[in-house]
Amino acid sequence: MKYLASYLLLVAGGKTAPTADDVKSLMSSVGIEAEDERLTSLISSLEGKNVDELIAEGKEKMSSVPTGGAVAAAGASGAAATDAPAEEAKEEEKEESDDDMGFGLFD
Repeated sequence: MKYLASYLLLVAGGKTAPTADDVKSLMSSVGIEAEDERLTSLISSLEGKNVDELIAEGKEKMSSVPTGGAVAAAGASGAAATDAPAEEAKEEEKEESDDDMGFGLFD
């Protein structure tokens, strides 16, 4: 992940096609030692590709992932939220009755 982050940082900085040496020098500037095997793998897989297009493709793929679990969870929390005010009102009544004990906290 740090290799990809370094690559994307260089792209955001204006380099359209960072080389392995560019990524390595960026990583070494912050004290991270780069593994040549991983770095060459990343560079070869991104060679000749536009990062903006890759990100757009990734967004499209992520939008097609079903998220049914989130809807069910939201529905359950909505039902719990309607019960919560009634419970809070009961708890407040109990707190008020504790004030009639005849002494204060700092007396």
